[in-house]
Amino acid sequence: MNEERLTVAETADGTDEQATGLPDRQEQPEEPEQRPKRKRRGPGPFTLLVLPGLVTVTGVATFLALGGLPAPWQDDSEAKGKAAADVDPSYIPWLRKAASACTVLEPSVLAAQIDQLSGWSDDTDDLSGQKGIAAFTDGEWRTWGKDDDGSGTSSPRDPADAIMALGRRDCSLAGKVTELRTAGRVNGDLVDLTLAAYATGPDAVTEAGRVPAEARTYLDEVKALVPRYEALDREGAGGGSGGAAGTLLTAPVSPLTITSPYGSREHPLTGVTKLHTGVDFAAPQGAQVVAARKGRVVFAAATSAYGNRIVIDHGTIQGKRVETTYSHLSALEAAVGQSVEAGTPIGRVGSTGLSTGPHLHFEVILDGYYTDPRPWVVAGG
Repeated sequence: MNEERLTVAETADGTDEQATGLPDRQEQPEEPEQRPKRKRRGPGPFTLLVLPGLVTVTGVATFLALGGLPAPWQDDSEAKGKAAADVDPSYIPWLRKAASACTVLEPSVLAAQIDQLSGWSDDTDDLSGQKGIAAFTDGEWRTWGKDDDGSGTSSPRDPADAIMALGRRDCSLAGKVTELRTAGRVNGDLVDLTLAAYATGPDAVTEAGRVPAEARTYLDEVKALVPRYEALDREGAGGGSGGAAGTLLTAPVSPLTITSPYGSREHPLTGVTKLHTGVDFAAPQGAQVVAARKGRVVFAAATSAYGNRIVIDHGTIQGKRVETTYSHLSALEAAVGQSVEAGTPIGRVGSTGLSTGPHLHFEVILDGYYTDPRPWVVAGG
């Protein structure tokens, strides 16, 4: 129990009144003898022992009826339900991309599922064999897992791969329950039916004709967590000040036409197979390049491989440092130390450095590590 103690004022028994409550008797003519005055006495056993306890009990009952213990004693689960979501910002684009695969899902639902399944922890459960933040078993991963982030490895412990796999699985289940409801075989909300199918399987939902009783606990737990993540369903959530809904960054060139995605590839000039650290967007020579987000230019100069290159530091988003880079430019239109807004012109498309033709090589760097820029700038991935 906490060291702090609840204090209730106790009412002292009045000692200036006689215990009997009777005044001193005067001499009565009919009495042969005058009764002696009774001496005043202190509090009796009832007052000393019983009454303080009754006062304390009454005080505590009144205190609890008026609202109970203060905030430090709130139930942990309630506090968690009211807390603001603190999702790793690198997960947000993948949550949105995964949810965009079907109309039933929202990023908040996927995030709530992951919270319920693992609490965002990628520790392996040795007993169940579940791995990663989406708690996939090896058998489940063989069905749903892919190398979605182009890292060269498909793994349930890779958060991007896990989020996308969960989205595929949920969307498949959503499709099945939608068909069942259209055929009149089940009734209920599609999100509820999808989560129930995840928990117990589509056959159990079909047999029950609704959310089966055995899925109710899982469904209630997930839905209780959804409000924590509803901000992810709105444009600009997670600290974003980007462009189209479902993105965190403004398109650096327009239109966005990808000619070489993020991921492992053979370099067209060197022949070396390695990670392509960004996305190549096709654009004509001299096309305008703009800043993808508010920030400060930290590099603007010529390099041997990237040609004319600009790096913008966008600051910290939920504890993660975000930077974007713009390479192979024909002209630099921003200087180191310059503050920019999303959409501020910073350069022109070119083919400087190791390049086979005019294009923009665009990168997103999260805490010093390259990540796939596509879900950050392309709605729906």
